Amino acid sequence: MNELPVVVVGAGPVGLAAAANLVEREIPVLVLESGAQAGAAVAQWHHVRLFSAWPELVDPAAVRLLEPTGWQRPERPAYPTGRQWAEQYLRPLAEALGERVRYGARVVGVARRGRDRVVDAGRESEPLTVHVRTAEGEERITARAVIDASGTWSAPNPLGGDGLPAIGEHAAADRISYRVPDLTDEAVRERYAGKRIAVAGSGHSALTALVALAELAERAPGTRIVWLLRRGAVGTVFGGGDSDQLPARGALGSRAKAAAEAGHVETVTGFRAASVESTVDGRLLLESFDGHKLDAVDEVVALTGFRPDLSWLSELRLDLDATLQAPVALAPLIDPNAHSCGTVYPHGVKELSHPEPNVFLVGMKSYGRAPTFLALTGFEQARSVVAAIAGDRAAAERVELVLPETGVCGGSGVFDERAPEPSGCCG
Repeated sequence: MNELPVVVVGAGPVGLAAAANLVEREIPVLVLESGAQAGAAVAQWHHVRLFSAWPELVDPAAVRLLEPTGWQRPERPAYPTGRQWAEQYLRPLAEALGERVRYGARVVGVARRGRDRVVDAGRESEPLTVHVRTAEGEERITARAVIDASGTWSAPNPLGGDGLPAIGEHAAADRISYRVPDLTDEAVRERYAGKRIAVAGSGHSALTALVALAELAERAPGTRIVWLLRRGAVGTVFGGGDSDQLPARGALGSRAKAAAEAGHVETVTGFRAASVESTVDGRLLLESFDGHKLDAVDEVVALTGFRPDLSWLSELRLDLDATLQAPVALAPLIDPNAHSCGTVYPHGVKELSHPEPNVFLVGMKSYGRAPTFLALTGFEQARSVVAAIAGDRAAAERVELVLPETGVCGGSGVFDERAPEPSGCCG
């Protein structure tokens, strides 16, 4: 089976890092990317600036693969946008990997060869089969192992406060966006300028949108923002500020706080959307589960997080936490209901293994519905998992990463209770 390739699903930052580690260990690898280019998902949030600096955004094995090609490690700007990350790192890395990366190849299923999930026999000895759909049709690829680094970008959470789309949400899809709007695009700017906009969410994407729309309101008269929080109080949603060891993230929280207090933003707490109704003049009426009705809005920006698409993994035996849909051993380390600060211990193959041999979820997908993920964490996951596939157990179990304190207090688990006072990394 060692002659078969390891199939990596997704040519994003962590998928390409896994491929670079596999190449370094001289293990055959095939990266399957559904998009037309490397970092296809990153390209969709090209206008958003990361709060990790360049040293935290490049994988060590990838650097070793790139340097012989004449690639220079980026230094400016210190905090790149998604476009800069893709153009200056992800695409050159994919080019260095060459024909090992296939585009327009969507993985629609993975199974043990000739066995569904019910069959015990042969799960240790039989290879995996990866079912792929391309423009030419369908094919089946036999694999030694599968590393799922497909992320969660394609599955945003709905506006509905119970995890399901609000009644009427689908019908109003043309006025609901699930991405941070790119206000550098004239057409997008015109869509929101002078409008009353509801922004739902309390994570970093929501804060980014809040800052951008508040800046638009300064230039475009009549632009108003209604910020909808499911939690019962604003509490520590703005994070650790100057205490955050990721300074750009602390600055984002500070800017969002200033935007929320500048006069263009109305903050509504305890609002968990139950229904969306279109008015005769084309506006939207939002109502919460407790009967709170908002005045009509023109647009909704729902930034309530993401979830993993597990549908094409249904024939594999995965051990996932019932709450987060993350690997069971990893879930306690990342559960936002339990952690007042988003500190996540470096982890690897031990926390990422499943009952199904040689199947691993890495990157953002490994976090399930937990929100606080760093690229550094994904790079360490990839290094550890590849070491385990290579049979280098000592390297797989060795920790080669020290993470900064994240400075994110009062996780998304804060609901109607008041958030605790800042402490620890946020003090």
